[in-house]
Amino acid sequence: MEEEKKILCVGLVCLDIINVVNKYPEEDTDSRCLSQRWQRGGNASNSCTVLSLLGAPCAFMGSLAAGPVAENLPDVSADDFSKVNLSQFKWIHWEGRNADEQVKMIQQVVNYNNTLPQQQRITISVEIEKTREPLYQLFSYGDVVFVSKDVARHFGFQTAEAALRGFYSRVKQGAVLICAWAEKGADALGPDGVIVHSDAFPPESLVDTLGAGDTFNAAVIYTLSSDGSLQEALTFGCKVAGRKCGFHGYDGIHDIFKK
Repeated sequence: MEEEKKILCVGLVCLDIINVVNKYPEEDTDSRCLSQRWQRGGNASNSCTVLSLLGAPCAFMGSLAAGPVAENLPDVSADDFSKVNLSQFKWIHWEGRNADEQVKMIQQVVNYNNTLPQQQRITISVEIEKTREPLYQLFSYGDVVFVSKDVARHFGFQTAEAALRGFYSRVKQGAVLICAWAEKGADALGPDGVIVHSDAFPPESLVDTLGAGDTFNAAVIYTLSSDGSLQEALTFGCKVAGRKCGFHGYDGIHDIFKK
């Protein structure tokens, strides 16, 4: 039987050190730490973790240190990426970082796709989270583009819908643009010009929001890569991200959502 094709996430992996306190500390005060944990972090790495917990076959590509300490690790280059066997993948997601190199990587996928029939082509998604000018060139390269609330507000947009309308001229023809807006939920805009919306699904008690955006992205990609509709993807993304905020880390996602 042919092996199921995977989702590849390209970007950062790092170490997150999380200190748990009784309440959010006030400025210039001391707080007793109730507990501490170390966990793997980084946008692309987190999204890959969530995809795996949801049951999707996936892979991560990023820079790893040979030992316990890493300083100034280089980001993945286009030359590094050229060694990847693209036939393994149905979807490749880039966390916007070294955008000039990432554009070259995406072009490799486009060239590969041009040799295949439409239904066998790799879907390309990009995340533009940071307010850094070089990242904005990525808008025009994704089949699915995730733009953050921070970037939207940096450009003067006060709602997700306004951001989607304002940014959509930057994306390529036929692309889907998605913007999550924390407790306001998330909106998406496709080539039909119709805004799709999902409300947020906040947990009963807010425990851990670290990686909520990466969780949302992963759940959206999971649904779209499984032929779900844009509305289904947006709603599932908000549900998984909301539930994730109700517990520490990511492991609980497997118990709640894996089909």
